[in-house]
Amino acid sequence: MNTRTVRTLAAALSLTAALAISGCSGDSEPKMTVSGAFMPQPVNDKMAGAFMVISNPTEAPDKLTGATSPLSDDLQIHETKDQKMQQVQSMDVPADGELRLERGGNHIMFMGLKSTPKVGDKVTVELRFEKAGSVKVELDVKERTYNAQAPTSTAHSGH
Repeated sequence: MNTRTVRTLAAALSLTAALAISGCSGDSEPKMTVSGAFMPQPVNDKMAGAFMVISNPTEAPDKLTGATSPLSDDLQIHETKDQKMQQVQSMDVPADGELRLERGGNHIMFMGLKSTPKVGDKVTVELRFEKAGSVKVELDVKERTYNAQAPTSTAHSGH
């Protein structure tokens, strides 16, 4: 090998090592992203629902384990099975997949609202995940009849 080839190989190995080290720098927690987050305008201050798509772009599955918000001290994760809603402790967010929280299906419930948001308001929510930690989300308050375009959902509204 000539000197030029050795230098090129050394540079390539250095770059590869640097990339490998930076990829292992302790920042290996899954990073969740949220899209389409909204809350239909509540009818009263008793309860409201939150809907969104949580995407997990990593190879590691995770779980949604809770949520908090200044709007309510009681946020619950609800699943819908056989057209019946029930509170659960967590929901799976598959690796390289998504968790859809949508009307007529799984969702987050706000119980006992401290105020009643109106169309156009924003509601802050902090989602907690088993591995990814916390993610802050802003829900757009939409009309009561609003339903995000969700091609997989044909169910009716759950509340």
